[in-house]
Amino acid sequence: MSKSTTTGITSLPAEIIESHVLTRLDGQTLAAVSCASAAVHSMSETNHRLWSDVCHSTWPSTSGEIVTGIISGFSSNGHREVYSQAFPLPSPDPTIIIPPSSPPRSEKLINLTTTRLISAVDIYHRNKLIFTKTEETETISGWFQCSPFRIDLLDPKDMVPTEIPHPDQDCTSLTDDMTLSWILIDPNSKRAVNLSSHRPVSVQRHWLTGDVQMRFASVLAGDNHPQLMQCAVVVSCGRSEGGEMQVRELSMQVEDMDGKHLNGKDSLVILQRVMNGKRGNGVKREKEARNRYKKFEEMKREKRERKLRVEETLDMLSVVFGLSVFAAMFFIFC
Repeated sequence: MSKSTTTGITSLPAEIIESHVLTRLDGQTLAAVSCASAAVHSMSETNHRLWSDVCHSTWPSTSGEIVTGIISGFSSNGHREVYSQAFPLPSPDPTIIIPPSSPPRSEKLINLTTTRLISAVDIYHRNKLIFTKTEETETISGWFQCSPFRIDLLDPKDMVPTEIPHPDQDCTSLTDDMTLSWILIDPNSKRAVNLSSHRPVSVQRHWLTGDVQMRFASVLAGDNHPQLMQCAVVVSCGRSEGGEMQVRELSMQVEDMDGKHLNGKDSLVILQRVMNGKRGNGVKREKEARNRYKKFEEMKREKRERKLRVEETLDMLSVVFGLSVFAAMFFIFC
């Protein structure tokens, strides 16, 4: 084919590209095309509606008035900024041990400017939306600072009905059927991060109630690296009278490798560091999230085993010491 007859996307009128081509792309594809073409990049930068539609279709919770107002203050193209922050996983992988370093001074103090956090949450079953909600959490009260960090999106008496059949026996199929997004937004620093693994890292049945519990997790670097933390999102689903699943619990907590839940103050420092950190490229994020969780669980097990070995050694030394003292006293008095 001669050069004169070669055509490309940029040979089309800009109106056609914007209204009939770019609007059909999902966020990942749109970002990739924008990087490959300067013309498309310019169009996506100036077309705010384009990225707004991408965010709202990917995360319906971002279409609410409160979240839209916050995102509009991020930058000239706030929705594009939010997508670039919320779609990929935080980078680098915190399960890869690196030498500890002191955070910059601005990073140490950044939590002092945070007065509230906005949660934008969406749950899908086989690409069908079953739950969406936004929640505002204040972060300056003494109760938040000192109490274990926990965000609950449902009250104890609330239940969200679904059309999903409640699994009678095997519930592992939900690992591939369910997806969840939990975007945490800091309006003050104009930063956002998605703290979900997108798909469950574990699905199990509660031993007492029989409820199905799905865990979505994100592994984070602790305040003193290489100490790792887990931001765990738990979805608990019970059974309705008709046999369908009901969402009864949806919560987020931050815990360390010993299973201890962090308080609001310490959790906020870690979350702010993640928000202001780098992001990956978004490729294979589900597989990467599961690999991080698997490494985290292995490191927890190894730490627990080391602690147990130390305790067993100390117990043995205590017994030997006691026997030595008893033997010495026996020879002295006999």
